[in-house]
Amino acid sequence: MPNYKLKIQYDGTRYSGWQIQPNVKTIEGIITEAIDKIFHRKVKLIGASRTDAGVHARGQVANFHFPDEIDITTIKRGLNAVIPDDIAIQQVEIADEKFHSRYSAKSKIYQYFIWNRDYKTPFYSRYSWQIHNRLDIDAMRAASYFIKGEKDFSSFQGAGCDSKVPIRRIDFFDIKREEGFIKFTIEGSGFLKHMVRNIVGTLVEIGMGKMNPVEMIHILEARDRKKAGPTAPARGLVLVKVIY
Repeated sequence: MPNYKLKIQYDGTRYSGWQIQPNVKTIEGIITEAIDKIFHRKVKLIGASRTDAGVHARGQVANFHFPDEIDITTIKRGLNAVIPDDIAIQQVEIADEKFHSRYSAKSKIYQYFIWNRDYKTPFYSRYSWQIHNRLDIDAMRAASYFIKGEKDFSSFQGAGCDSKVPIRRIDFFDIKREEGFIKFTIEGSGFLKHMVRNIVGTLVEIGMGKMNPVEMIHILEARDRKKAGPTAPARGLVLVKVIY
């Protein structure tokens, strides 16, 4: 049975996340309905990342099996013709039958954007957390050193997370100041619910001088969500790439 792999972009502002839920609009729901509308068959669409409500994606990956072989250009053009303008199918290809967008992934890259000027900007309000007090980027970088590698991230795990094992591996973490933005780039083997946003929220507390960078060590050791900082808003987070 052919296995179709999709690369997807979306602005998550209007949606209640990736995963299908009753009575709300989700990315998975919109695309699944579009496939059913065009090809008259319900499919199980599997996403690489179950992004939360309001989170965006430049490189989400999904796959579905279909009993018939369909021209990949027909799939791409057909879906883009019927889905809303804030969702786009970038690429369609036929994958190995055993390919699974989530379980076949080796790592995922996310970026988080903070607008850090003393004035607000309407142009990036949907895609960044706007903080007007200047953040200490050196302090945040110093703290980020302690989260690299394989750790127990219980202190950064959001409520309702269905993962039974809180151990995750962070391969890369970078913080840059670029034209008014502070950009966080994080690559890891996988992420717990709200994990990236909770890490960013904690780093912001450090950047504001409310915590010392070395407190990150004690936060990790505590394995207690209450010890970490607040959850950063969803609008600043983007799934950039899934690596296979």
